[in-house]
Amino acid sequence: MAKKNPSKFGSYARRFLRWMLILFTASIIYSFFCLLFFPPVTITQASTIVPYGLKRDYVSWNKISPNVKLAAMASEDQLFVFHNGFDWNALEKSLDGGGKKKKRKKGSAASTISQQTAKNVFLWQGRGILKYIRKAPEFFYTFLIESIWSKQRIMEVYLNVIEMGPGIYGIEAAAQHYFKKSSAQLTKKEAALIIATLPNPKKYSANPASRAVNWKAGWIVRQMQRLERYPEIKTFIQNR
Repeated sequence: MAKKNPSKFGSYARRFLRWMLILFTASIIYSFFCLLFFPPVTITQASTIVPYGLKRDYVSWNKISPNVKLAAMASEDQLFVFHNGFDWNALEKSLDGGGKKKKRKKGSAASTISQQTAKNVFLWQGRGILKYIRKAPEFFYTFLIESIWSKQRIMEVYLNVIEMGPGIYGIEAAAQHYFKKSSAQLTKKEAALIIATLPNPKKYSANPASRAVNWKAGWIVRQMQRLERYPEIKTFIQNR
């Protein structure tokens, strides 16, 4: 029986390690490029160009209505201004019960806005095994943006990169598509309707809105009215 050639095996190992080092170095360089300049097209956006095209229009913080920022927090991450990127209480509850799948409370998000921003800017979408492979780098990039970006910057990027319809990315493109107006002019109800589509923006529409989207938007508006009573949140969304 032929024995394996140790030198050949060592050559393969060195080649593999070299490529892993190149990949790691490239990912670090790409990360800092995104942090400093923001990517022109994210991985998620690129994946929809062929089937849907690409509609997006990046707008700065000052050109986004406070209603949109509040609606995003109300629906996706009500503790956004208070945590460091992770909602540890929610994470602990999700892990409670020996890993058994539990039904989430209506209106609660699967991850924080910071985590969703990290996923959309640096990583990829996907369910099943892709979702679990993504978790470790998602935690790393969440920690990275929370350490370097301000909360305002994270929210601004989030509202400009998330998909809000088939091939529609960012709140400005969504506002123009659904209501023929700029994101700065959106009312509470209009902002809530757009954010209400986020669980599945390819399936749900803000205008015309289904019964499910209308119900979710009504819930978001009620949460917005509750959240804006907090001075920290009110200052954050109105900060210029």
